[in-house]
Amino acid sequence: MKHLAFFIMLVAVFLNLISCVPHTTGETEVGVRTVKFAIFGKKGVEEKVYAPGSTYFFLPFINDWHMFDTKLQNLEMTFEHTRGDRRTRDDLLFKTIDGNDISLDVIIAYRINPQQAPYILQFVATDNRTLREKIVRTIARSKPRDVFGELKTEEFYVADRRELQSQRAKKILQDILGPMGIVVEKVLTKDYRFNPEYQKAIEDKKVADQRVEKNKSAQRAALEEYKRKLEEAKGEVNKMIADADGQYRKAKIEADVYFEQQELIAQAIKTEAIATAKGIQEMNNAMTGSGGEALVKLRIAEAIQGKRIILLPISEGGMNLKTTDINRLINTVGLKALSGQNEQ
Repeated sequence: MKHLAFFIMLVAVFLNLISCVPHTTGETEVGVRTVKFAIFGKKGVEEKVYAPGSTYFFLPFINDWHMFDTKLQNLEMTFEHTRGDRRTRDDLLFKTIDGNDISLDVIIAYRINPQQAPYILQFVATDNRTLREKIVRTIARSKPRDVFGELKTEEFYVADRRELQSQRAKKILQDILGPMGIVVEKVLTKDYRFNPEYQKAIEDKKVADQRVEKNKSAQRAALEEYKRKLEEAKGEVNKMIADADGQYRKAKIEADVYFEQQELIAQAIKTEAIATAKGIQEMNNAMTGSGGEALVKLRIAEAIQGKRIILLPISEGGMNLKTTDINRLINTVGLKALSGQNEQ
């Protein structure tokens, strides 16, 4: 009986060997084998990862075969019905930290770590679809809400603030999904929408802010224009001051020159007057001597030259000069002279 049983087992093994089933992996797929029944080895999920782009042969019934696609995948959750994973509204709905309702389109870019495919099969999911729907999608719709909900409403308009929260969301998702064999590459944000009434209020505020900025720009332009004109006026004033200073310096130079000229003339006049005075003094000194007396006589002689001289008797018993009317005498003498000329 023992020999018969052994023979039957050998026949079964032989039949399985000749009936091995081929299993082929795609260019981005890895395979994981599960041993359901083993006589000599260990049964269960094999820790070996079967490489992409290859064909492997395993006995049916006693082996299971699973494949995981390791290419980059995008989980898109969006408001648009014609895009994303669902044909219904699928964007994230949450409140900002200041209490306003907002919806946000998010894309999660992830891939499977091929070396962890056996672990994924054992503890996470048996295929890509289940992994995407049950694990990645569930966590990706939860944690990013909390992260982006930390922003104020106005901060959603600032791309850098959204990007910063995207990086934080990526890190948190990686911390959760990484041990499950999932690599989160990116968390991307697209469109966002507020409550219609609040959206209108925001748009009105933005229009008002633009007007304020326009007015501020006009004010700054007017201030710059004022500064420009002020600088021009300062330039004109400085020019006038410079011209006045120039005229003053010119007038001062001319006055200084005229003063020096008059001073020189005055010194020359003074020198000449001193010389004249000295000449007069010398002449006076000379006139006090005998030579002066002779010179006086000479000048008297020159003065009476060519003039008639009348001798008047002034001796005792004669004419008294003190009592004689000289003018009448001169007139009388003149009349006699004229009558004498007429008689001739």
